[in-house]
Amino acid sequence: MAEQEAGKYVYSFDEGRMHWKDLLGGKGANLAEMTNMGIPVPPGFTITTEACQDYLKHGDEPADMAAQVDAAIHTVEESVGRGFGDPENPLLLSVRSGSKFSMPGMMDTVLDIGLNDNTVNGLAKMAGNDQFAWDSYRRLLSMFGRTVLGLPAAPFDSALEDAKASEGVKFDIELHADTLRGLTDRYKQVIEEGSGEPFPQDPRRQLELAILAVFDSWNTDRARLYRRQERIPGDLGTAVNVQTMVFGNIGENSGTGVAFTREPATGQKIAYGDYLPDAQGEDVVAGIRNTLPLTALRDQDEAAYNQLIDIMNQLEEHYRDLCDIEFTVERGKLWMLQTRVGKRTAAAAFRIADQLMEEGVITGQEAVDRVNGAQLAQLMFPQFADKSQADLLTTGMSASPGAAVGEVMFETPEAVEATEEGNDVILVRRETNPDDLAGIVAARGILTSRGGKTSHAAVVARGLGKTAVCGAEEMTIDQENKLFRLPDGREVREGDVISIDGSTGEVFAGAVPVQPSAVVQYFESGVEAASADADEDTRELVHAVDRIMSLADEYRDLGVRANADTPEDAARARRMGAQGIGLCRTEHMFLGERKLIVQRLILAENDEERQAAFDELLPRQREDFTQILEEMDGLPVTIR
Repeated sequence: MAEQEAGKYVYSFDEGRMHWKDLLGGKGANLAEMTNMGIPVPPGFTITTEACQDYLKHGDEPADMAAQVDAAIHTVEESVGRGFGDPENPLLLSVRSGSKFSMPGMMDTVLDIGLNDNTVNGLAKMAGNDQFAWDSYRRLLSMFGRTVLGLPAAPFDSALEDAKASEGVKFDIELHADTLRGLTDRYKQVIEEGSGEPFPQDPRRQLELAILAVFDSWNTDRARLYRRQERIPGDLGTAVNVQTMVFGNIGENSGTGVAFTREPATGQKIAYGDYLPDAQGEDVVAGIRNTLPLTALRDQDEAAYNQLIDIMNQLEEHYRDLCDIEFTVERGKLWMLQTRVGKRTAAAAFRIADQLMEEGVITGQEAVDRVNGAQLAQLMFPQFADKSQADLLTTGMSASPGAAVGEVMFETPEAVEATEEGNDVILVRRETNPDDLAGIVAARGILTSRGGKTSHAAVVARGLGKTAVCGAEEMTIDQENKLFRLPDGREVREGDVISIDGSTGEVFAGAVPVQPSAVVQYFESGVEAASADADEDTRELVHAVDRIMSLADEYRDLGVRANADTPEDAARARRMGAQGIGLCRTEHMFLGERKLIVQRLILAENDEERQAAFDELLPRQREDFTQILEEMDGLPVTIR
């Protein structure tokens, strides 16, 4: 493998290294690592974050970058035996963003770059499938128009819906080749009308525009929002990954999927994921078609499934953590498109850290480092109490656990506005996309009628600690009239309150009562009390939290004191392990009914009225201090 070189902006996958994430981004570094592990990865190359930084600083790509890209394309052509732009034997490429940190706010993937009015015929001949070739071309036009040229999605979506209606089919994969050929013509018309220029027929120009669009996406509003939310520096820039296309939508024994080496919602030690036969990867992530469980691949192609499981085990052992994997099966051949350390819920973070420690994969110190205070706080949020009397509306997939209650909102701007006004919101969509990030951040929970446990909504919700239920396909969402309908005729309108359970996938009408979490009960009463009536998952979680908190006490250098202003706060802080009170704010003793006494004190017209107010306040405050110091008996209290 080559070392990093000054002035080198393009690295083939076999040149990179796992720890070069600053230079190659997380996606590029991991593609390089898999390639060098001997895992089947479609050949490609990564354009560095330094190239992006240079572009953003000067407004143009670095002088040597184009020549380096051309050389890298030539290397890929030799590797796969196809030519970029060759009308008889075309090489097609995908373009994906990839910063050091995973960022849902970045540019969407563009697939099938290199298709044009000539190469589409060569692709059809190579595949022996006209329908596949024209479907790929119309996908490129749609992705290129929306993602690279920034055109609105509506004209493309409308044209596709018209085409499906004309044939009386439900899914785009059911469209005939002639219909798809007509759809590409309509898409080209949309592009020319929207951008003022025809769709570029030159494959190299397509690639150039896609690369620059990835660079520009670093500073989109949704990328900035996600960086603020996750405290990611704004000067890192993004890498660009250019990869040979492999096709899960080429027909028999083909498909695509997303898999996790462990269950990312609970931490359960099982291979977990979604699979779609005869589909491209974006179909899984976008949630356009509801997915099948990963075991569906075993039923279709046992050899590919067994190879996938072997690779998943190999990757988890290599990365020593939960891995998130994207894969494609092309006519029985398994290809790995991406891996990364996977996002997980707070519960999964504690359970996986505990499991890996028990398995001897990581040390106790590493287990403590794998979790954080924000995740512990999420585990202390309330859960639904008895749901036996709740009005069940429908059930979807349990995508991200927790209890969420709020008013239904169907659009991101309305969800953000309602939240800013102090209302709790459930964002309801057919499927989410990166433009919905602000709404997901604002909402208490997310409910979608499409998509699986690895859809955009599910992955982003888990990363942000939001409750999500996905693929509730009984719902029919009427976006125009801002309501959703259920098979029994019931309608739920914007502003109606619903409750969603991300652990079971249940959706209820109205507000379901909540109860304290088992983790809070653990801190209050200990392991045995919290585990007594709990299910197996909850017991495992409580024990994982207990072991990691005990290790944290063992390894820590600092003590922890609480903010506590009342006897009740002091008692709770002591039960939860605080070693004193670092700040007791006396002004907080004058809230509630005591505020009226303070108001009388301020508005007093003479010394007698003022003294009367003092006389009422003094014994109350003295009693507070007495009880606080009794609760903290033997521990320090700092009073302001």
